[in-house]
Amino acid sequence: MIQVKMVHHINVQITHRQRTRDWYEKVLGATFLDRGEALNERMLQLNVGNAEMHFSETDTPMIPKQPHFALEVANWDATLAHLDALGVEYSRTGQAFSRVGTGDSERWGKREDSGEHYTYLHDPDGNLIELVYHPLGLVDADGKPVALPEASPGLRWRQLPEVEAELGKLATSL
Repeated sequence: MIQVKMVHHINVQITHRQRTRDWYEKVLGATFLDRGEALNERMLQLNVGNAEMHFSETDTPMIPKQPHFALEVANWDATLAHLDALGVEYSRTGQAFSRVGTGDSERWGKREDSGEHYTYLHDPDGNLIELVYHPLGLVDADGKPVALPEASPGLRWRQLPEVEAELGKLATSL
């Protein structure tokens, strides 16, 4: 069996290279990867978080409706405030997008099993992007807390003891 350490890159189709670069830099904080003249001419490559995104420019992109990629964010409230400030629409379902200023229950969700927060948005060409936030904490394979963006093999999400204790108190008081 192959052990995958992390997502190296994702490739999506786009119609306008500069518009895409500007949007990903402005909205998601991406940075340009200068791979030299020949490769830069062939495709746009950006760093987004700890992974790369490669963009293939075409006049007629084939963008599927449900497939998407997900990006982990470090601060949920700051992320939503940033999207709102830019006027970027996002929704809990990724299908019917809510306008800025509508109720949060329509704009983002929280998974019951993990407490993970999530929302969906589209890039300028319609590629579906899921933003996720894990408020419970990241631990390494030995159970030691790890601060993002430090990455090592075997990282997984786990509820930290102090959070688990607080949730236990909350459940008891209900």
